[in-house]
Amino acid sequence: MFLLVLAYLGGVLTILSPCILPVLPFVFARSNRPFLRSGLPLLVGMTLMFAVVASLAAVGSQWVAQANQIGRWIALVVMALFALALLWPSLANRLLSPFQRLGARLSASADAASDAGRGGVGTSLLIGIATGLLWAPCAGPILGLILTGAALQGASVGTSGLLLAYALGAATSLALAIWIGGRLFAALKQRLGMGEWIRRALGVAALLAVVAIAMGWDTGVLTRLSTVSTARLEQGLLDTLPGQSPSAGAAMSTASSQPNGELPVEGTLPSLAGATGWLNSPPLSVEGLRGKVVLVDFWTYSCINCLRALPYVREWAERYRDHGLVVIGVHAPEFAFERNLGNVQGAVKDLKVTYPVAIDNEFAIWRGFNNRYWPAHYFIDAQGRIRAHHFGEGNYAQSEQIIRQLLREAGNTLPDEPAQAMAMAAAAPRDGVEQQADMRNLKSPETYLGHARADNFASPGGQQPDRAADYTVPATLALNQWALGGRWTVGDEDAQLDAVGGRIAFRFHARDLHLVLAPAVDGRPVRYRVRIDGQPPGAAAGGDVSADGSGQVGGHRLYQLIRQSGEVRERTFEIEFLDPGVHAYAFTFG
Repeated sequence: MFLLVLAYLGGVLTILSPCILPVLPFVFARSNRPFLRSGLPLLVGMTLMFAVVASLAAVGSQWVAQANQIGRWIALVVMALFALALLWPSLANRLLSPFQRLGARLSASADAASDAGRGGVGTSLLIGIATGLLWAPCAGPILGLILTGAALQGASVGTSGLLLAYALGAATSLALAIWIGGRLFAALKQRLGMGEWIRRALGVAALLAVVAIAMGWDTGVLTRLSTVSTARLEQGLLDTLPGQSPSAGAAMSTASSQPNGELPVEGTLPSLAGATGWLNSPPLSVEGLRGKVVLVDFWTYSCINCLRALPYVREWAERYRDHGLVVIGVHAPEFAFERNLGNVQGAVKDLKVTYPVAIDNEFAIWRGFNNRYWPAHYFIDAQGRIRAHHFGEGNYAQSEQIIRQLLREAGNTLPDEPAQAMAMAAAAPRDGVEQQADMRNLKSPETYLGHARADNFASPGGQQPDRAADYTVPATLALNQWALGGRWTVGDEDAQLDAVGGRIAFRFHARDLHLVLAPAVDGRPVRYRVRIDGQPPGAAAGGDVSADGSGQVGGHRLYQLIRQSGEVRERTFEIEFLDPGVHAYAFTFG
């Protein structure tokens, strides 16, 4: 029952996604007609087609994917006919092809039937079916969870029920849009006599929507306009599911839990076609990877946990490349600047990542795996089956043993035992950022500065979301409290400094302190000065700070500001910025 409610709410939230905008003109275009004869059939057609396409997507075969794209283009043609009929019904009847004239006549007959108080059901149903075809690709994490479950466990009555609940939720929100639109259009027509202009405006909007969908802007540009859209809301709902957080005993599926050391089959490798780009490789496909053992590593380049796991992933890619292993890094951004391809390219080069990297800016591959963590490792055998997974850092020796077991199953020869290679990987951190955390002394959690996920903020008056405000740092901070000083604008995912002299203070207990930073919008570097317990860091300076505490924000990345070599205890960190414009995202510790 809980999953049904969750699926329904996920469907309701889908209307808030930017990629839903192109189909709204088709919905609004029928909002000034009787709901039972026009709006309801449209929603029925949309819901049925949405459920059909989503069910086919769960099957996941190549022919289904092709059929879905064909149906999408057919739907675009229907939508274009509808838009032209709204603009020039008589012109369409005279000049266009028989199929185009049919579209115009359908719309005109629907209008006439509506004016006469009769049906129009068939046309509305047809437009609803076309809308459902266009709308099906606009899906968030909740639908991804449903489809992944169907793909892994097979079709079932439960999955069909969840898809139906999702579609009904979507239909509910669109019904509300039709109701509101109908009231608005009726008022405009009655008071201003603008019925014909409204009709033409809707035709123009519908044509623009067709162009946007045909160009891929509905799932591309529009999705990128906001990093906090329905996906974050849906993910918040998913976070309420019991048993979703990894525990020490459940973070890894291993051979040790199976009889005779056998690894279970957890599912099949999902499609990689959702990647928006590839680095170090042409696009890879599930079919092209058959016969290879595959390690999929979900990461993002400002994530300290990902950076600390990276030496091992690099070592596996190099060590087993000629023995049948393909490592794929799926870069799924956490912050907006990590969506920038140039930033990712620079990070891949700096981090010496030479294996293929899929750019997953739209989280399509992420949803295909039903993934929720950075880093996350999925181990796929030569038959394309997921055989194990691991979330977070650690268990590197065990992970390598899984790689070796899958390579042996595929009949590949293996190099010598991995102990020496692992020791080499652990002893070769990049500028100290990749060095493993001191878990015995780690008592401070990852802390976000943006108001969407901020905790333990101690400046008097609290955060003032999305507007410039003056903040002060309290005289004392409790452990894991932090504060701003100076004039800042706190956004959803970051805090931006509006004037020279801004400060950030944090009371922490850890060996290392890192802060994700970005320079001013125009790219100008921002100078800073670091203090620990009121003094220059000296020997405790991190890789991005000199002993006197000076440093500079020159790129969008994670900065290591403190690395203690002696006793680790509770300390007060403070960073002062000598130039305006810096963006501060999150503290991490090690």
